[in-house]
Amino acid sequence: MIKRFISYYKPVKGIFITDLICAFLVALCDLMYPTITRNIINDYVPNQNFRLLVAWLIALGAIYLIKAGLNYYITYYGHVMGVKMQINMRRDIFTHLQKLPFSYFDENKTGTIMSRVINDLMEISELAHHGPEDLFISFIMLIGSFIILCTINIPLTLIIFAFIPLLIWFSMKQRIRMSDAFMETRVTVGEVNANLENSISGIRVSKAFNNNIYEVEKFQEGNNAFGKARKKAYKVMADFFTGTNFIIDFLTIVALSGGGIFYFKGIINFGDFTAFLLYIGMFSSPIKRLISFIEQYQSGMTGFKRFVEIMDEKPEDEDSKAREVGVLEGEIKFDNVSFSYEDNKNILTNLDLNIPMGKTVALVGPSGGGKTTLCHLIPRFYEINSGELLIDGINIKDMTRASLRNNIGIVQQEVFLFTGTIYDNILYGNVEATEKEVIEAAKKANIHDFIMSLENGYNTYIGERGVKLSGGQKQRISIARVFLKNPPILILDEATSALDNATELLIQESLEDLCKGRTTVVVAHRLSTIKNADEIIVFGNEGILERGTHEKLMELNGVYTGLYNSQFRN
Repeated sequence: MIKRFISYYKPVKGIFITDLICAFLVALCDLMYPTITRNIINDYVPNQNFRLLVAWLIALGAIYLIKAGLNYYITYYGHVMGVKMQINMRRDIFTHLQKLPFSYFDENKTGTIMSRVINDLMEISELAHHGPEDLFISFIMLIGSFIILCTINIPLTLIIFAFIPLLIWFSMKQRIRMSDAFMETRVTVGEVNANLENSISGIRVSKAFNNNIYEVEKFQEGNNAFGKARKKAYKVMADFFTGTNFIIDFLTIVALSGGGIFYFKGIINFGDFTAFLLYIGMFSSPIKRLISFIEQYQSGMTGFKRFVEIMDEKPEDEDSKAREVGVLEGEIKFDNVSFSYEDNKNILTNLDLNIPMGKTVALVGPSGGGKTTLCHLIPRFYEINSGELLIDGINIKDMTRASLRNNIGIVQQEVFLFTGTIYDNILYGNVEATEKEVIEAAKKANIHDFIMSLENGYNTYIGERGVKLSGGQKQRISIARVFLKNPPILILDEATSALDNATELLIQESLEDLCKGRTTVVVAHRLSTIKNADEIIVFGNEGILERGTHEKLMELNGVYTGLYNSQFRN
C-alpha cells in the first residue's frame, strides 16, 4: 500500500524534490544557531572580538532571512503539491467509480462513498505534504544534533540519546491502537454522511409525513456513534501525546543534570553547556515532528486504505476480444438465459425470447417477475449467470460496453435530472450535439413550447434533480434526451406509470414517435399503453406465462385478460 501511495508523488516530483531540498537547508540553518551561539560565548565575548561578533550576528540574521524564504516555499508549494496529489487521487477514484458495476452501488450507500471521495482524501493530502517533510527534517536534525553534540562531549551525548529507543518503543506500541481508533472514526463519519445525504434527499417525504423528529433522532444516533468513536480516538491520542511529551520533557532534566555535573567537574565549559541545552531544545523539535507525523500517518493512511478499498473493487470486466460494433440494427435474442442477484433465487430461469428488429415488445405482470431485470440485462448492467444474450447475432460479451450502450436508449419511471439547466440535461443524450439538434429533440418530445414560455428558456435552472419541474415535464426532458441520442434500441421501463392520466396521454404521443423504427422493450403497468405492441409477454413467478398480441391474449381469457379486465372493469 505504501508503494501505491508513493506512486502519486511521480507527477509532482519536481515540487517534491525542491521541497525536500528546502527542508534540508532549513534543518542546516537550525543546526548552525547553537554552534554560532557557542562560539560567541566561548570566544568572541570573552576575547572581546567585536568584529567577529558583529559579523556572525549579521550572518545569523542572513541565515534567518534565508530560512524565512525556504519556509515560505515549503508552506505554500508543499501544500500545493498535496492538493495536486489529492486531485489526482480524486480523479482516479471517480473514474474508477464510473467503471464499477450496478451491484457495487446496490450494496454501498451514496453518502459513504462521498465521504471516502471527499473527507478521506483531505487527510491524505496533509500526509502527502507534511509526512516526508517532517520525516526528512527530523532525520537531519537528529543526525546533525548527534554529530555536533559528539564533537562537544561524547559521553553526555550518549546518555541523552539513550532515551531514543524508549521513545520509539512507546510510539510503536501506541501506533496500532491509533490505527484502529482512526479507522472506526472513518467508518462512523461515512455513516453520518450517508444518513445526511438520505435525509436531505428525502426532505419532502419527511415533511409530508411530519417525521422531522424521527429524522433528527435517526441522524443523532449516527452522530452519537461518531462522537463515541472520536472520543475513543482522542483518548488514544491523549495517551500517546502525554507519554511522548513526558519523555521529551524528561530529556531536558537529563540534559540539565548531566550538563551541570560535567560543568562542575570541568569536563565542559559554559559555552558547551549552553550549546548542549540549545541543541536539546532543538532535539525535542524533530521528536515532536515525528510524533505529529505518527498522528498524520495514522489519519492519512487510514483514509488511503479506504481509498484503496474502492480502487481494488473489480470494475465491469471487458473481454480482451471485445470489439466496437458501431450502429446495431436491434434484433435481440435471449437464449436459455438464467439470472439471479447475489444470494437470491433465480429471477429469470432458462429464458428464451426473440425480439425482431424494429418491433415493440411489452412486458407485463406482477412486481418481482423479472421485467425490469430483463431490461437491465440488455445494456449489460448485470452479468447473466448462464445462457447467451445476443444482439444482431453477436453475444453482448463480445461487444465493448461503450459501443453496446451507445445503441440503447432508456426512459425510466424515476427520471433523474442533473443539477443545471434544461439545455444541459437534454444535451446529456449526446454531448457533441449542436444547439439546433437539442431544440429539435425538445420539439419531438413536445417540451419545446413549454421551455420557450420560461423566462430563461433553455437556460432555465431546474434545481437539484429537477425539483422545479413537474413529473410530466421531467419525463419529457428525459424523452428529449433519448431523441437526441437516437439509438436503434429503446427501453421504456414503466415510463408513464407515475403520471396522471392527462399527462400520460401527452407523454404517450412523444413515446410513440420515439418508438418508430426502433426495437422497443416496454415494461408497462397500465395496459392501455401497450395495446398496439407487436407482442405482449406476461411474466409470473414461474417465468413467461403467456405471449402474443393484445387480441390474441384477450381470446385466451387467461392471466392477461384478468389483468386487463381488473384495470378497466369500470
